[in-house]
Amino acid sequence: MKKRIGRKDLILIGVLLAAAFLIWLIITRMQPAAGASAVVTVDGDVYGTYPLSQNQEIPIMKGEKRTNLLVIKDGKADITEADCPDRLCVHQKPISMTNETIVCLPNKVVVSIEGSTESGIDSIAN
Repeated sequence: MKKRIGRKDLILIGVLLAAAFLIWLIITRMQPAAGASAVVTVDGDVYGTYPLSQNQEIPIMKGEKRTNLLVIKDGKADITEADCPDRLCVHQKPISMTNETIVCLPNKVVVSIEGSTESGIDSIAN
C-alpha cells in the first residue's frame, strides 16, 4: 500500500524550510563586519595602523630588536614569527573581523582589527 504525501505533510515541509531559512538569515546577519585595518600596539603605545587591503610584512621592533613579524595577506593579519619563549601568538589564527585580536604577552604586542563601520553585535554577543 502506497502512502501519498498529503496537504498537511506539504505544510509541515514548508514551515520547516521557512524556519531553516530564517535561522540561516539570522546567523549570517550576526557575523561581525570585516575590518578595514590592523592596529599594532607595543607597550600600550600605537606602533602603527596598516590596511588589510594591502599585502605586506611588518617587522615589529622593540628598540633595536625585532620581536615579531606581522604578515597581512588576503585581508587577514597574522603574526608568523616571534622571539618569545612560548610563541602562542604565532599559533593563533589569522584575524580579519572587527574587534578580533592577537596578543603576544612577553613582548607586550597587541594586534587588533578596527573597521570603518561597527558591526551590529557587541563583544559580549560574539
